[in-house]
Amino acid sequence: MTHQTLLILDFGGQYTQLIARRVRELGVFSEVRRGDVPASDAKALGPIGIVLSGGPASIYEDGAIRPDPGVFGLGAPVLGLCYGQQAMAHLLGGQVEPAGSREYGAAELEADLTCPLFAGTKAAQRVWMSHGDRVVRLPDGFTVIGHTSNAPVAAMADEARRFYGIQFHPEVRHTEMGSRILENFLTICGARRDWTAASIRRDAVERIQQQVPDGRIIVALSGGVDSSVTALLCREAVGERTAPIFVDTGLLRLDEGDKVQARFATFGLAIDRVNAADRFFASLAGIEDPEEKRRRIGHEFIAVFEREAKRFPDARFLAQGTLYPDVIESTSVRGPSATIKTHHNVGGLPERLGLELVEPLRWLFKDEVRRLGEELGLPEEFVWRHPFPGPGLGVRILGEVTPERVLLLQRADAIFMDEIRAAGLYRRIAQALTVLLPVRSVGVMGDQRTYENVAALRAVITEDFMTADWFRFPDDVLDRVARRIVNEARGINRVVYDITSKPPGTIEWE
Repeated sequence: MTHQTLLILDFGGQYTQLIARRVRELGVFSEVRRGDVPASDAKALGPIGIVLSGGPASIYEDGAIRPDPGVFGLGAPVLGLCYGQQAMAHLLGGQVEPAGSREYGAAELEADLTCPLFAGTKAAQRVWMSHGDRVVRLPDGFTVIGHTSNAPVAAMADEARRFYGIQFHPEVRHTEMGSRILENFLTICGARRDWTAASIRRDAVERIQQQVPDGRIIVALSGGVDSSVTALLCREAVGERTAPIFVDTGLLRLDEGDKVQARFATFGLAIDRVNAADRFFASLAGIEDPEEKRRRIGHEFIAVFEREAKRFPDARFLAQGTLYPDVIESTSVRGPSATIKTHHNVGGLPERLGLELVEPLRWLFKDEVRRLGEELGLPEEFVWRHPFPGPGLGVRILGEVTPERVLLLQRADAIFMDEIRAAGLYRRIAQALTVLLPVRSVGVMGDQRTYENVAALRAVITEDFMTADWFRFPDDVLDRVARRIVNEARGINRVVYDITSKPPGTIEWE
């Protein structure tokens, strides 16, 4: 099935991926390209509309990325957001100047409701600003359709050409009518709204069948939702020619290996489980540096996986769960990532094994993968499970990783997750985790003095994981978690809660 495409030109704005996600949530496929993509390349995509993203630069800065003026001649509606509005105004003959005062945060917009962009919204509405420049003279053909106290041209429109520019960010939740504004723009574009979980599933299966007419697909199965959805799509596409390999590193959640095996058995899909915990623990003995731990875990994973893959001489393909944000990152206007993220520790495996890479999720965001997982019949509890790092608990144990310390952390973390679910808070939290610290503290249990381990709890809320805030638990939940961990995870006598936001901290500790 051929989907309509809304093209998003990226000028380095922090919300670019969020724009793409919001559009897809409204049922339209979106694709992100560099802001300076040639108009001929943009035309080749056949976009029904074009969005110019925000960005950190001033339109007048040396090296500021600008759209190819030719994109305004493609006949598609164009919506400029923040920097995108300023770039539109500048290139079409208007004037942009530094604002009297920089404007960040909430503002009150007075909107012209006769304009189709604001149809069904409110005359006075809260919007989210983030700009230092503003439009002071409109290009020919434009009229003002919205203003704030600090931005006389907070929104502008050329109805004849279907060009719109707004100084605020409709993609963020702080803009109260933002979703309706984006929906109105899609209506202006004539969008069909056919981007659904069912159509994504159908398209992915067809692509796999076209890429893999014969031979076997090996799936690098980690037990997470990305690789699990990948495995089920491959199974649906090529049946028994799918061979999921699950390397049990011994660094997973409590009883995770058994749960993964049982989960896929319900789909009639046998997995090749390799119990390699002893090998990983031997490699990690005496190692405390986090980067060295990651390197050794990755090295052992590749060695074990390569050995196991040789059991399938008819294998010609390797499937992995690369997601769209990784594709975007590799072509970002901020420069390609120094190390493009590889999922499930399979970096370099396709070349070493002489296999062709299959990536059925490479056009999807995480929330879309989850909806696809539900479409495929995966249980909700699993589909919406919090992210888990590729190196597993090896990077949630600060200091040396031993079987004893892993088991202790597994027990403490299982209690934390149990209590979060029991309190009905799991889906409100983006990620929660427990960290075992490399320190001991004095305690008193019964009538005896103890000198045992400290566990740190972490829970965050976030839209995109680029920034995050710590979650405010009810006191009674934290109290139950701490008491249970101290009582049931023998070897821990103190529990602390991490209240650091990102930035300055990261979500994981290592």
